Amino acid sequence: MIVIGLGTVWILDGLEVTVVGNIAGRLSEEGSGLPISSAQVTGIAAALYVAGACAGALFFGRLTDIFGRKKLFMVTLAVYLAATALTAISFEPWWFFLFRFLTGFGIGGEYAAINSAIDELIPSQYRGRVDIVINGSFWLGAIGGALLSIFALNTHFFPMNIGWRLTFALGVVLGLVILLVRRHVPESPRWLLIHGRTEEAERLVSEVEEQVAADTGRELPPVTQEITIHQRKSIGFGDIARTVFSTYKRRAVLGFSLFIGQAFLYNAITFGFGAILTTFYDVPTSNTGYYFAFIAAGNFLGPLLLGHLFDTVGRRVMISGTYLLSGVLLFGTAWLFDRGSLDATTLTACWCVVLFFASAGASSAYLTVSEIFPMETRAMAIAFFYAIGTAAGGISGPLIFAELTESGVVADTVLAFQIGAGLMCAAGLVAAFLAVRAERRSLEDIARPLSAAHPSTE
Repeated sequence: MIVIGLGTVWILDGLEVTVVGNIAGRLSEEGSGLPISSAQVTGIAAALYVAGACAGALFFGRLTDIFGRKKLFMVTLAVYLAATALTAISFEPWWFFLFRFLTGFGIGGEYAAINSAIDELIPSQYRGRVDIVINGSFWLGAIGGALLSIFALNTHFFPMNIGWRLTFALGVVLGLVILLVRRHVPESPRWLLIHGRTEEAERLVSEVEEQVAADTGRELPPVTQEITIHQRKSIGFGDIARTVFSTYKRRAVLGFSLFIGQAFLYNAITFGFGAILTTFYDVPTSNTGYYFAFIAAGNFLGPLLLGHLFDTVGRRVMISGTYLLSGVLLFGTAWLFDRGSLDATTLTACWCVVLFFASAGASSAYLTVSEIFPMETRAMAIAFFYAIGTAAGGISGPLIFAELTESGVVADTVLAFQIGAGLMCAAGLVAAFLAVRAERRSLEDIARPLSAAHPSTE
């Protein structure tokens, strides 16, 4: 229930990003019903979507720490649903831009609320793989978006000015289904306890323990560690900033590095991949979805097949390894592209391999910042690193790469690849030195709660 109710939001995000990338060519064609250029879709609209996500993460991240995980992951999904529905009826560029921003605003809020809840509800033995696979499920949405665009953009089925609107409508339908499931997902017992709602937290945990005992046929082992908590209603911005940037400043550097690296790689190339295919290989806009579905599959297989290694081999080796390997492979792809050795199929195959490793690495960035800071700051920390890292790579990335990839100059696109590769390698080196060994450890062991007194010895 938790995985389906919370994790499926990444499917929606993947659907959104992919659909926009694949319909860019159609929207710029005469008769689409929207007077907009491909560069505006992959550049301005993409940047506004990411800007909205950054703003939403910060806004809702603070509210998540104050009012709880459950209230906010319901509100943020409602914001997404409304904005996506209104995007579907766009009639002027300004309307399309406005509701792309608001769609991102809802999705950004989801990142803070959802990652907080997932890490606080999943057992430590499996937290790494579950978190990584859930974040990687973005690419299931990407596959759906790619295949949907093939069908929706086919003028044999739908008129030019209708098909692309239906792709956004599907996001609304999926969101409503997720909303129904999400109503049954519990509040985080950690959040309830710290905020003075002890009876609710105890009742929730007791119900889970009873269900597990009934399902397994044996009693759970006794508690061996205890922490005394001084309950408080909220944590001020000053305490949050001091904790993140003074007490855990090495971890802050790690979070920034991981987010900036993956944001430049993904937000730049994901939004612009369709433009690369049409510009350099004359792939029809209605066929780019086939290629994107292929690399999206590679992206999902990475977290799915590598996820368990983050709990067994360990965080440091896997985070640094996936970042460095994907960066090196992307440098190789740039070299082959520069030589003219690739066609649309082989370029897609190269990207599939690169993103197999990069996707697991990118997912680990969300896992990292959600588990290495104290519980009271968790949602805000996720929001802050997501917003700053994504703003650096995700807003500037599409604006820069939209020009580079649509110029038709090979050297410009090679430079785009090299920038993404270089930042991934740099982040991998930072992780090699600063990554926290968080595998199979409780969240309170990784970062002691700000509300905790000295651990009990009883």
